[in-house]
Amino acid sequence: MTESTTPPEKINTVLELDDSNFDSTISTYDYVFVDFYAPWCGHCKRLAPELDVAAPILAELKKPIVIAKVNADKYTRLARKHEVDGFPTLKIYMHGVPSDYYGPRKAELLVRFLRKFVAPDVTILNSDSAIREFVEEAGTHFPIFIGFGLNETVMSNLAIKYKKKAWFSVASDFSEDVMVQYDFDKIPTLVSIHPIYNDHTISYGPFEGILWRNS
Repeated sequence: MTESTTPPEKINTVLELDDSNFDSTISTYDYVFVDFYAPWCGHCKRLAPELDVAAPILAELKKPIVIAKVNADKYTRLARKHEVDGFPTLKIYMHGVPSDYYGPRKAELLVRFLRKFVAPDVTILNSDSAIREFVEEAGTHFPIFIGFGLNETVMSNLAIKYKKKAWFSVASDFSEDVMVQYDFDKIPTLVSIHPIYNDHTISYGPFEGILWRNS
């Protein structure tokens, strides 16, 4: 009989971490965004309310992200261990593995960037409605690539290189209405949507070049 595991408690506020709970928090939650701050740092003071706004939003994602902070001026051992060399130093821990974060710090854009970190490399879309929802949820900050009839492995290889710069998907089932909407008449086709410009382009291959032009 397989043992059932209880999901960790949902955290919708900013956690205060120190020597006693840092490691346990990182190991308990799959995704933890950590702000290593100093109380006297002006940039840190401006960031704090943005994190307060972002925390409950990120807690509601399908793959929740916990927002936490460490007073690195006080807990210097933690700061040294995690290579903090300025304030604020921002890192996201994904399954315990840290990555430096250099993205925007305003709550709305912070949420969009962090969603990219936890999203699948490639999303599989199997209906017109799934395509529509994917485009809507992706928002307007990143380019969106949809491979219509494109081999998933090909798209995955591209997504690994560019994941933090764009949204990637493969549409496996779609109607002629979608083909008309995006103005293509054969497959495989790579549709590149440019939300900022309310425009899109299509490519019938090779597909790597179009990603370079949009990166």
